[in-house]
Amino acid sequence: MTTSVQTQVGRQDVVAPRRRRRRLSDADAPDRGILSRADWRRPHVRILGAVLNVLLGIALVAAGLLPLLWLLKSAVTPTQETLTHPLAFFPTDWAWSNIERAWNDVHIGSFFFNTIAMAAGSWAVQLLVATTGGFALAVLRPKYGKIVSGLVLATLFIPAVVLLVPLYLTILHPPLIGHSLINTFWAVWLPAGASAFNVLLVMRFFESLPREIFEAARTDGAGTFRLFWSIVLPMSRPILGVVSILAINAAWADFLWPNLVLTDISIQPLSVRLPQIASSTDLGVYLAALTIATLIPVVIFLVFQRAFLNSGGIGGAVKG
Repeated sequence: MTTSVQTQVGRQDVVAPRRRRRRLSDADAPDRGILSRADWRRPHVRILGAVLNVLLGIALVAAGLLPLLWLLKSAVTPTQETLTHPLAFFPTDWAWSNIERAWNDVHIGSFFFNTIAMAAGSWAVQLLVATTGGFALAVLRPKYGKIVSGLVLATLFIPAVVLLVPLYLTILHPPLIGHSLINTFWAVWLPAGASAFNVLLVMRFFESLPREIFEAARTDGAGTFRLFWSIVLPMSRPILGVVSILAINAAWADFLWPNLVLTDISIQPLSVRLPQIASSTDLGVYLAALTIATLIPVVIFLVFQRAFLNSGGIGGAVKG
């Protein structure tokens, strides 16, 4: 009997310090919100916080999703009904011909393919410049690398509007080429590659990669191109996905620069052509054209969302 009591007392002596340490650690842990942990232990605070979180989530979903749903509904709604009952949830009559007319009569299909060509070229140029520039500054590390990085960073503080005139004159009279690039996709592709943000973003990612792998590859006889193509790029899929999403979405929505350099209607993208036909096109057909132009970036994000969302853990992308 005495032995069992002593054993129980001994267990309590061992468990009690553990509980005290756990309570001290919980108390010493920093609060990372407006409310402390003691506040969250109160029932009314927990209930109110849960209700506010639900309401905030519903508001965010409504703000982001309702405009897109309204556009989808209006694209297949007759123009007269859209004008008389613009906020109706469902159309009383369906006008599926709006999509066909937008694709064929307004020739949205040709402008759609122009946009794809422009976005694909901008994406390829931006990816090429960002990866090679980031590789040179972060992996090769030349003596003047910090100076170049500082100059690239300084260009982020220059407003884009200030560069319109000199950039236009450069495209109009490009050096070494001898003829203008106006009304060619190169006038959009080449300036898109000069993205300092993408270069710095990729450079920071490459700096987080373990240099032991690079040294081991050089020891095995890998050259610069081999190191870039076979070692660095396969380890950089998260950042390549992020740069791809940013590049494609920026090219898809760009209006000002393509409007300046692509004056020929036959090569204009949707972002330029749609505002020009707004006043001369039936409202239902125009909304159908806007729907076609809007769904593509949404689909692109849904396809690459895993790479985009996982990019928050860039530092832990490489293990082992």
